[in-house]
Order: sequence, then C-alpha cells, then structure tokens
Amino acid sequence: MNIAALRERIRVAEQQEQQQGSLRKWLGGQMEHLHPAIEPGSDPLDTLHRFAEGYIAEVPDTLEAAQAVAESANMRTQLLPVLKVAEAFFLQPPDLPADHQGMLALLDEAYLVHRLVEEINDRYIAHGGEPLLPLDTTRANVIVHQLLGDAFANQLDMAVDTAVEGLAPESLFSSKDFADFRQIIAQRGRIALWQNWPCLSRQLGVEIRLREAS
Repeated sequence: MNIAALRERIRVAEQQEQQQGSLRKWLGGQMEHLHPAIEPGSDPLDTLHRFAEGYIAEVPDTLEAAQAVAESANMRTQLLPVLKVAEAFFLQPPDLPADHQGMLALLDEAYLVHRLVEEINDRYIAHGGEPLLPLDTTRANVIVHQLLGDAFANQLDMAVDTAVEGLAPESLFSSKDFADFRQIIAQRGRIALWQNWPCLSRQLGVEIRLREAS
C-alpha cells in the first residue's frame, strides 16, 4: 500500500484549501440544509470545516494502522483485500462531480473509505460478533452523507455495496478462512495490537452531537 501517496494527496489539497477556501465555502452553502438532528455547536461553519478536514486526514492513519495489524496478527487474508480497495477508492475513485475539486473531492473519497470500513465491520459483527476493523465511523458517516446530499451520497454507497459484495460475500462466513479469523479474535494477545488504533471521534476532537429532531 502507498500510504505516502495518500498523505501527499491530502497535503497538496490542504495547501489549496488554505489559499482558496473552497471546502469552507462549500460547507457554508450546506449550512441551511443541515438536518435538525446535527448540532455542530456555537460556531457551526468552523466546527464542520475542522470536522471535514479531520475526517479526510484520518484515512491514511486508519489504513496504515490496519496494515500494521494485518502483518502482526496473521490477518493478511482478511484485511489486505479490504485495505487495497480502500486505497483505490482514495487514489482512483469512481467518477465524481466536475465541481468537486481539492478537499471537497477528498471528502467524497474519504466517505467511500469510511463507509467501506463501516459496511465490512457490520458484516463481520453480524457473523462473528466483533468488527474486522475496530473503528466506529457510523456517526461521522451519517454527518458526511447528509452534507453530500442523499442523491450523491447514495451513489457512493452503491459503489461501496458493490465492493463489499466482492470482499465479504455470504460464502466467506462459512469458510475455513473465517473460522480461522474467529480463532484469532479469541486470542487475548490480539487485543493489545489494537490499542494504538486511531479513534475517529477522539482524533477529530469536534463536538458534533446527534439529538432527536424536533
């Protein structure tokens, strides 16, 4: 995996954002459409901007940590195909709107990566009782989905669904590979390997609370 290329792509986009502020301007245009359940605090635009940048910046850290665990815990068979698809989503994404450039394009691509992690985890939890990648992205993904809008975000979700069908088909969960994975997660030594795993909400450090819509 080319983690350096992921970080370099983000670095270049961040420089463009500092000069042009395109993502911040776009987020400003989304403010009036925010669902009432999303509560970004007293300075909504600044909070959402920091949230979006953190959501994007988390991608290479997530994939790097997962790669290290795969190498250390005899989980290459399960993890590396997922990580390669996630990397491709970020470096070679499906067609995006022409006006999505710089950090906004990376927000689309980060959504693909984080949704892939979420869907893979959901399948493993349903069949094995523990996520393959112990990172809870659900709340962050709901917020980004709403920012991107249902029509476009649903298109990205379809790309994720197609990838997941290839990576975690139902047949996987009756296979020897999955039985071996269940044995691995039962070993207490594996728990220590996840202690340095980046926590999405903690790393973002942004107070975005979901409350019941009035």
